[in-house]
Amino acid sequence: MKYFDKPINIFLVSLTFFLNISLGNSLSFAKQIIDINLEKEINKGNLLIGLKQYLGTNRFDEDSLIIETDKKFLRVKSANGLRHDSKYIKIVFKKIFLEKPYIFEKLVSKPFASFESAKKQSQLLVKQGLKPIITMPSHWEIWLPIEDKGKVNQNFKIRRTTINSKITPFLINKYTFQKLDGPISIMSDEEIKINDVNYGNNFYLIEDSYGTWTLVQKLSFPEYLRGVLPHEIGPNSPLEALKAQAIIARTWAIYNSNRFKADNFHLCVTTQCQVYKPKNTSENIDKAILDTQNKVLVFEGKPINAFYHASNGGVSASSGESWKISDYPYFTTEFDMANFEKKYSFPSIKRREYLKYFLQSDENNFFGKDHYLFRWKRKISDKEIFNLLQKNDLVNKNSEIIDLKVTKRGNSGRVTKLDIIQDNPMKKITLIKDDIRKSLNFLPSNLFIIDKLNDNFWIFTGGGFGHGVGLSQSGAIEMAQKGYPYKKILEQYYKNTKILNFMNLAK
Repeated sequence: MKYFDKPINIFLVSLTFFLNISLGNSLSFAKQIIDINLEKEINKGNLLIGLKQYLGTNRFDEDSLIIETDKKFLRVKSANGLRHDSKYIKIVFKKIFLEKPYIFEKLVSKPFASFESAKKQSQLLVKQGLKPIITMPSHWEIWLPIEDKGKVNQNFKIRRTTINSKITPFLINKYTFQKLDGPISIMSDEEIKINDVNYGNNFYLIEDSYGTWTLVQKLSFPEYLRGVLPHEIGPNSPLEALKAQAIIARTWAIYNSNRFKADNFHLCVTTQCQVYKPKNTSENIDKAILDTQNKVLVFEGKPINAFYHASNGGVSASSGESWKISDYPYFTTEFDMANFEKKYSFPSIKRREYLKYFLQSDENNFFGKDHYLFRWKRKISDKEIFNLLQKNDLVNKNSEIIDLKVTKRGNSGRVTKLDIIQDNPMKKITLIKDDIRKSLNFLPSNLFIIDKLNDNFWIFTGGGFGHGVGLSQSGAIEMAQKGYPYKKILEQYYKNTKILNFMNLAK
């Protein structure tokens, strides 16, 4: 977040101006020194990964980065022209108070349960001629200029912020203490250690849209996948399952590379993206990445949104069942039958009685049965449910829950609409799709039935872990164990797609 150079009286700053300068667009000098172009990096086979976000927000002790090499120098370049070479530096983030504060107003949406739902809403706003920005200060939300307040509904509220300080990085070592401006590049021909962890060779410090900073690592696709596969499907998975995971993780990263566009990097390292941790690989993982180098799944010539999850519980979901988005044609609702020749099917499990029968059926009929949440039960009290709803600002302390009603299911049997009835009939809460697990976070999936006990407890009986769309990792592992090649595994979960070389598509 950058502010006016000259002090002025308290001033309302427009969102458009704020976002332009918060993303570094006001510093043409910075562009000449350090040019960060997200689309170009993807086309060259690189990803910019936000290793550490929101630097500078620590209230009790200043955030700091200790950056060092063993033999070769670090090369630090700052947008203010500073260049520094050494084997050890410390970067601290200090709050510098402004001579006069500024007031900033913007329109902010209600929180979204997922990026997918935020993106869908953003696309609808674009069709209205608006220019929404998807952000994640702590959860996914959409920002609009205050000037658009007459063009949106009650889901957008005015957020007013008084800006009285600026978080500024400083470079410290034995000989110097110097102010830095972003973007800042940190590179070396030798592997760089940051806070005692070996990461890689190429980093940036980038100012985000919230006035804080992000440590960003630049990685090639293979480097990135070496840090993803062990944590998403596990290093001991069979080779063919690892190959399938390598292709879809690469495809997903490319398709979703605009997820943190507002903050000028591609992806984060948490479950909001794909879990990434550096330097944790194996011979099989390296082979899986090499054997599938640059391969992606495409539909009609373009990389797909290659969703995946831990366990589908024996039945896959369409994307429209899991999020408030349109269906993708390559995701269909199908039983994940372990015997392809077995034509047996269940009656429509949109009906509770048939879903209950499905959940009680022989687990050996399905791929992925060995996952510990393939089938599950959760016993939970009225009070626990109430506390979760209150935490999400959905109820007030004087309310009381009297009933839970599943009012709609998707074709895969997953709950897409859940009504929570309170003592006051006018205060019914309706949770839709991904909001269900966001609010009731004890649920491993939306594939469940509910039974009421007599002692103010509820029993949730269900199957699977995750949203159920695309590849089931436990299913892929079992398929690989039974001898299926990665191409057959991908065919099972992504219909009518092809495997192509991304670098040929990017030309």
